[in-house]
Amino acid sequence: MERREPRVLIAYGTTNGSTAEIAERIGDVLSKEGCVTTVRSADAAWRSVAEYDAVILGGALYMGRWHRDARRFARRARRELTARPVWLFSSGPLDPSASDRDIAPVPGVRRIAARIDARGHATFGGRLDQNARGRMARMLVNSGKGGDFRDFEHISAWARQVADEIGTAPEGPAGA
Repeated sequence: MERREPRVLIAYGTTNGSTAEIAERIGDVLSKEGCVTTVRSADAAWRSVAEYDAVILGGALYMGRWHRDARRFARRARRELTARPVWLFSSGPLDPSASDRDIAPVPGVRRIAARIDARGHATFGGRLDQNARGRMARMLVNSGKGGDFRDFEHISAWARQVADEIGTAPEGPAGA
């Protein structure tokens, strides 16, 4: 029996683009590890989950809540997500804490993870710069709390770990 490359959807919810860049890095790493990847905004991707063997869903954190598009994706695609391996990630802390230690998912993401039986979750540092949209975001930047706290080595290491798990997971619905 011939083994084919697993197809992985990396979907994300973002406002200022930082989480999209994290998703792109995850997609690059998985591609190098032998997966066929598609990176797409959660708003545009929820209808196509059935085409993939595994899904990685990420969302930016704003005031302790996951981005609306990521929450909607999880709700709309719940049936398809429970039928395949899923990993979640959050981006948001505007400090180096996410690189220093594991940060548990916020309560809403923890509930989503339980509903879809996610295999794992990681929190990565966020980015907030002077081009950020929204009054609150601009206030944070103007008060000196902005910056780029994403650790792409940490993100890449997590993505390689997920790729290893995908490689050993039984073939999902898309290959059936």
